[in-house]
Amino acid sequence: MPNPIAYLMLLSWPFVCLVLFRTQSVERAIVWSILGGYLLLPPLAEFNLPLVPSMDKVSIPNVSVLAILIFATAHKVRLWPEGRIARVLVVLLVFSAIPTVLTNREPILFEVLRDADPILFLVDALPGQSIRDIGSVLIGQMLTVVPFLIARQFLSSETGLREMLLALMAGAIAYSIPSLIEIRFSPQMNVWVYGFFQHSFEQTMRAGGYRPIVFLPHGLWLALFVCTAAMAAAALARVTSRLDRWKAVLWTLYLVAFLLACKSAASIAYGLLLVPIVYFAPRRWMVLLATLFALVAVTYPMLRNLDLVPTDAIVAKVAEVNPHRAQSLGYRFNNEAQLLDRAAEKPAFGWSGWGRSLVRDAEDGEILTIPDGRWIIVFGSFGWLGYIAEFGLLALPLLLLGAYVIRNRKAELSPYIGAVALILGITLMDMLLNATLTPFTWLTAGAVLGYVERLNPRAAPAPRHALRKPPIMGRGVPASRRSIL
Repeated sequence: MPNPIAYLMLLSWPFVCLVLFRTQSVERAIVWSILGGYLLLPPLAEFNLPLVPSMDKVSIPNVSVLAILIFATAHKVRLWPEGRIARVLVVLLVFSAIPTVLTNREPILFEVLRDADPILFLVDALPGQSIRDIGSVLIGQMLTVVPFLIARQFLSSETGLREMLLALMAGAIAYSIPSLIEIRFSPQMNVWVYGFFQHSFEQTMRAGGYRPIVFLPHGLWLALFVCTAAMAAAALARVTSRLDRWKAVLWTLYLVAFLLACKSAASIAYGLLLVPIVYFAPRRWMVLLATLFALVAVTYPMLRNLDLVPTDAIVAKVAEVNPHRAQSLGYRFNNEAQLLDRAAEKPAFGWSGWGRSLVRDAEDGEILTIPDGRWIIVFGSFGWLGYIAEFGLLALPLLLLGAYVIRNRKAELSPYIGAVALILGITLMDMLLNATLTPFTWLTAGAVLGYVERLNPRAAPAPRHALRKPPIMGRGVPASRRSIL
């Protein structure tokens, strides 16, 4: 049960965001309002208000940033994407909630039939969706996509891309302090500060020690965050002046060591592969690799639905290297198969929320399957329509950027776009295994889409207000050009 500090933090975050906008450049204020809320606000704690979605560590920063940009700054907010495909996907993502709710109005009953007695005894039920739920789900979908639309306008410039990488690096370095404490003494930060533990404690024990979680939903989330931070540090080290580069390289190595201490095999593998690529590879190669990741992330669920993924062969190969990981992977595949059978009963629009898409015992309603990957959660809840909208919107920026790079082989690219694209690409890949979609993922996707729109000569040029730093709340704020060190 969250303590009063948890709810006080949620209530105070809009004021923290306002201070950031009053004292920092708009790019830095946006990034730290979203990323800071994700890192510092309590998980699971929320305000349940009537007819609107729960207000928590995701929705409160999103609402705060949008409200401040519209009502408390001199910026003219233009959220609508330039491209038709992006516009269609945004509309689908938001309004897919309507057919999903309308096709899930019946309750799901769990009943017991005693011997030959024709009387059914009602044990429990999952309620059906009502017309009133449409508004709540619509608002929830709108709030989800807010970081994407804001980043498309405000973070697609060189300054915005750099601020995102800098925030990842600085945030992970600061986060390493409580994380190292948890690695040594066990994950207790959320208990000490907010009065409760947010997950299963058993899942924090790994390899004879602990993996940290701090204020995030799970240790896997923290490990992926550290992995992307190490990639960001490598990108910044690459463009730092030669005199200071050794310091940036040391920070990169420190974050790699921190990643190893997080004890998450997938994120460690990502980091060991991608950090050297970010530091040494040409930008064009990074963009093409990120595009490949996006293609795999989008097509895998489709192939999985058609039973074209050789899951048994994959598990057997993994077992040759690590039998324990093979057992875990086999369990995931088995869960996916059961959840896909459940989703196949309502393939177009899904089962909606409240756990209706899960496989349960027919008599007592006990949950028999646990969804891990984000894709299977979306597919079960919103069907093909919701899956195409969400994963299409996240992958589209990388596909457009990859197409641009292929068409324009000698195009000059930002020194930061390759790393940002790879961070988005590897997150999409991880979402096949885990539900690691965060507001910062939407920020990176929006920033990449905005960058592609700037490159596309057919798109309208970026408005001046998105490039300059107008006064905020009546005060002039100079652009920050401080060293990354």
